[in-house]
Amino acid sequence: MCFDDEAGFTRRPPRGRTCGRRGVTPVVTVSGRRSGRLSVASLLAVRPGSRTRLCHRLLTHPAGKGTRRSMSERDYIALLDGAHQLVKAPLVLVWDRLNTHVSRRMRQLIDQCEWLTVFLLPAYSPDLNPVEGVWAHVKRSLANLAVVALDRLETLVLNRLKRLQYRPDVLNGFIACTGLTLDTSTSP
Repeated sequence: MCFDDEAGFTRRPPRGRTCGRRGVTPVVTVSGRRSGRLSVASLLAVRPGSRTRLCHRLLTHPAGKGTRRSMSERDYIALLDGAHQLVKAPLVLVWDRLNTHVSRRMRQLIDQCEWLTVFLLPAYSPDLNPVEGVWAHVKRSLANLAVVALDRLETLVLNRLKRLQYRPDVLNGFIACTGLTLDTSTSP
């Protein structure tokens, strides 16, 4: 079973708590210029008898009018194909109702993959998707960090995701926080 979600990162850092001298509010200065965006899709794969795995795909979108600022259907299928190769089993995918996920083109691509079964989460239910915990964890680690260039931000995000890949206990914690129980036993 796999859970998928996507997030975007820009040079503007997420807000976080910080310490400072009493009466002096710390200020992080960030350039207001548009410098592009990072789109990241992650997939959390759970398989009985195996450790929980995290797969991700990152795309850099340069600034400019008329350019795509999100992942395409082909990008998502490439991520799913990589996860399929990693777990060496058919995938049961659970994801949200993003317009790219429910598009006619995506439905055609999914129909071509006999190893893929897709279920959609109910609308407005991010608390049921454990990948939201991944994003909270990564963004918390980047709080108040002002980066100068988009490629530096890309390196930091990849570093944070790579660290999580080697911590299946933390990944299992994200699943536990959803309240979902993944019962592998079959009942008659």
